[in-house]
Amino acid sequence: MTEVPALNPREYYRLPWSFTDNAISWLEVTTSCNLACEGCYRPNEKNGHKTLAQIAEELAVLKKLRKSDCISIAGGDPLVHPEIVEIVRMIKDGGWKPILNTNGLKLTPELLKDLKKAGVYGFTFHIDTTQKRSDSKASVEADHNALRLKFAQMLANEGGIGCSFNQTVSVKTLDQVPDVIRWAKQYPDIVHTMVFILFRSPDLNDEALDFYAYGKKMEIENMYKESPWGGDRLIKANEVVAKIKEADPLYEPNSYLGGTADPMSTKWLLASRVARGSTTFGYTSPRLMEISQHINHLFKGTWLSYADPKTTSLGRIASFLLAPFDKKMRAVARRIFIHTIKTPLSLFKPAYVQTFAIIQPVDFMADGSLNMCDSCPDITVHNGKLYWSCRLEEIKKYGCFLTAVPRKQTLHVVADKTKKAANQ
Repeated sequence: MTEVPALNPREYYRLPWSFTDNAISWLEVTTSCNLACEGCYRPNEKNGHKTLAQIAEELAVLKKLRKSDCISIAGGDPLVHPEIVEIVRMIKDGGWKPILNTNGLKLTPELLKDLKKAGVYGFTFHIDTTQKRSDSKASVEADHNALRLKFAQMLANEGGIGCSFNQTVSVKTLDQVPDVIRWAKQYPDIVHTMVFILFRSPDLNDEALDFYAYGKKMEIENMYKESPWGGDRLIKANEVVAKIKEADPLYEPNSYLGGTADPMSTKWLLASRVARGSTTFGYTSPRLMEISQHINHLFKGTWLSYADPKTTSLGRIASFLLAPFDKKMRAVARRIFIHTIKTPLSLFKPAYVQTFAIIQPVDFMADGSLNMCDSCPDITVHNGKLYWSCRLEEIKKYGCFLTAVPRKQTLHVVADKTKKAANQ
């Protein structure tokens, strides 16, 4: 295997998000789902819908403990909830941007109209080869691109709704990332964001670890399902970066979130492409991301997450405004200028900003510490408290997060670590 260059997060802007002042919060409205994705960390329950009263209580907790720009509505699949339109309205009335995280199977033009009236701000469609879908048969990720385009066009026809796609990536599908990027590059006007989430499984971890809850050893095989789809090793963000560069050599990240245990890790990695169709003029600089975040916080009181679709068409304006002060934006502006000289009619066409994101979930360190996403956006509510959504099953089953310990350590050390964690 060819060695992939490591990333240096110091070259990017560290997003200013924190535990209590974050761009995003996560609301799980149901544990019911109409798909069974490989490696999903949430059980699929037939009658898993929360009541509107329960949802109102969780929104009240988020309002009290965590300032956010948007609420990611998740599950399960939120579109199977019979009162999803009212849930979207509740979130909108609470002052957040409602973002629906869905596989899209239940979405129809009629439901979309109702959701728009209720105030939906955007959709993130989870579509990948971990799924056995009735609306798209795929053996490789490129086979799903027609379905992705269908959803993007459906939202574009309704107008004014953000469109994002995410997919889980394993070592088996890593080589397919360029095909999806090449597809997305054709549609920066209607495909606003692509997110690549790296597959994680304790069994693929390089370290030999045991897991404990309050000093008692636990078997976690039934909690975190294994899948042959995950391959034989875990991949890192820098490997996906290298694959995106194959499809777009100008690709360059601008901002990140680090890890709780490894400050050099990039757990969330964002890049914003300035483009017109398949033509890439460049990627926005860390400085532009910093300015955007602080302007939003100054005037709206929250860190920025999802941008209004109208603002994504302002790539040319942003590039020229910042060009005198920013070398990277100057290079973008120069390419736009040259392109306009060669094709004068393009002067009347906007340049769009399209985001490519990489999420690298929990990593298991050699000393047993778990490298989580520092200032994680996907924090959710359970019994009135805030938790990482990706590890919520540990809280539900054991009442605490599991402690990972190298097998060479003694149970005495384990007890000390878990006792300290319980007192924090």
